[in-house]
Amino acid sequence: MNTNEAIRERHSVRSYEDRAIDKDKIEVLEKEIAECNRLGGLDIQLVTDEPRAFDSFMAHYGKFSGVRNYIAMVGKKGENERIGYYGERLVLLAQTLGLNTCWVALTFSKRKTGCRIGPDGKLFCVIAIGYGKTGGVEHRSRPMSELCRVQGDMPEWFRNGMEAAMLAPTAVNQQKFLFTLDNDTVTAERTGGMYSLVDLGIVKYHFEIGSGREGLFKL
Repeated sequence: MNTNEAIRERHSVRSYEDRAIDKDKIEVLEKEIAECNRLGGLDIQLVTDEPRAFDSFMAHYGKFSGVRNYIAMVGKKGENERIGYYGERLVLLAQTLGLNTCWVALTFSKRKTGCRIGPDGKLFCVIAIGYGKTGGVEHRSRPMSELCRVQGDMPEWFRNGMEAAMLAPTAVNQQKFLFTLDNDTVTAERTGGMYSLVDLGIVKYHFEIGSGREGLFKL
C-alpha cells in the first residue's frame, strides 16, 4: 500500500485488539517519528503498552476501548499546524504498516499519559494506534465546491489534491478549511471550528500527497 492508497483506506478506529504492535513496525514508526521531529522541530513520542491514558470516564464516553498504544503529539505553543501535518504523516505510514489509528483531542486523560513534556512543551493531542477490531467506516464529505475556490478551469493535479484533502480527518468531521488556486499558487486557510489549526496541517499534508506536489506549503 502506498501513501495515496493509505489516504483512501484509512478511517478512524476507536476499538483495538489486545495485541502488541510488532517490533519491526515499532522500529519503522520510531525512525519516522525521529525524522518528523527533526524536520518539524517537535517532540513527538510513541508510547506503547500504556493503558492509563484511555482508562478514564472521557475515554469511555468517547467509545474508546483496548487502547494501549498512542503517539503523543508534543510540541511548543503555537505549533498546532505542524502537529497536524507531521502527525498525519505518521498516521498514513501506520496505515501502510497494517495499523489503525484515531486522532484524539479531548477524550483521553492528559494527566495519565506516559510521555515526557519539557517546561516549554505542550501535549496537543494523541493518536491512538494499534490493530483495530474493524477498519473503521467512511464519513460523508462536504461538496468540493464548498471547500475550494479556483480561478478558471480546475487542473487535474489540484482536483487530485482536493480529493485527498476531503478524505482527511478533521475535528467532528467539520472540514473547516478552504483551498484557493490563483495563477498556479495554492493557499489554504481555516474557516473556524475546534482544533482547526491542527486540522489545517492535516489537510495540507493530504493535499500535497494527492496533488503530487511535495513541500507545497510552508509551515
